[in-house]
Amino acid sequence: MAESCQSISYFIIPLDKCEMPPSRTPGPLGFNDQCDPNMCAKKGDTPGSLGINDHAEPSICCFTTYTEEEVLLAATAYGEASLDNVYEEMAAIANVIVRQSKARSVSIKTLLGPANTYAFAASNGGNERFKALKKASSDKLESDKGMKDALKAARNALSGGTDYSNGAYFWDGVDLKTNYKNHPKVKKGIKFADPKHNIFGVKEKDITEVVTHWQHQDKNGKVVNGKERGKYKYTYISTAAYGKTVFWRYGDEFLQATGNRPYQ
Repeated sequence: MAESCQSISYFIIPLDKCEMPPSRTPGPLGFNDQCDPNMCAKKGDTPGSLGINDHAEPSICCFTTYTEEEVLLAATAYGEASLDNVYEEMAAIANVIVRQSKARSVSIKTLLGPANTYAFAASNGGNERFKALKKASSDKLESDKGMKDALKAARNALSGGTDYSNGAYFWDGVDLKTNYKNHPKVKKGIKFADPKHNIFGVKEKDITEVVTHWQHQDKNGKVVNGKERGKYKYTYISTAAYGKTVFWRYGDEFLQATGNRPYQ
């Protein structure tokens, strides 16, 4: 598919591999507008009143390009996702990262910095899949369906496209099953909003009901409990699942009882 030209290019797909529209608007009254001013187009006529259809006019467009931010996000989603290269799985991971970035008011580059603990695929130089996409040639990016889908997923998330995560702020992979007993989320309580989200066949986990209260100072200045604020028996509720990844957000009861920010 022909891509929009961008001012910052990271990878450039060769001209002969681009699918580009003709230089003229189709029809007897077509003119040299390249069909869409935001698209790369094939070469047109020789400039001038006697120009002929010899495709002599040079193309100045950049063809398919990816920004540094798109590549970083794509590499992270590719590295965090399963080896099955499920588009929806990578797209949902990208959705979550963009949501977290906006909620924290930081750039994706800052959120996914080398020392980050949010997405380990990008930490300390990145895992093998992360590094493979970052180092891939333009030919590899076009021929490898998984990498191409990861870049598509990144663009979808950055452009405000479909939210495959359904509002998630977190995700987990196979460690939810292999480390179930000691998994941090399991210890805090998990609930599946839809049985289809339980792709690993693990048990939902309630915790001892937590009751919180609004606090105030008594007449002696001591902080004491007042009216009940809320109560909860689990912290995380699923929002979606694809490939080998489950997506989560905080439960409404937890947020009400704690006042915790949705992204922390």
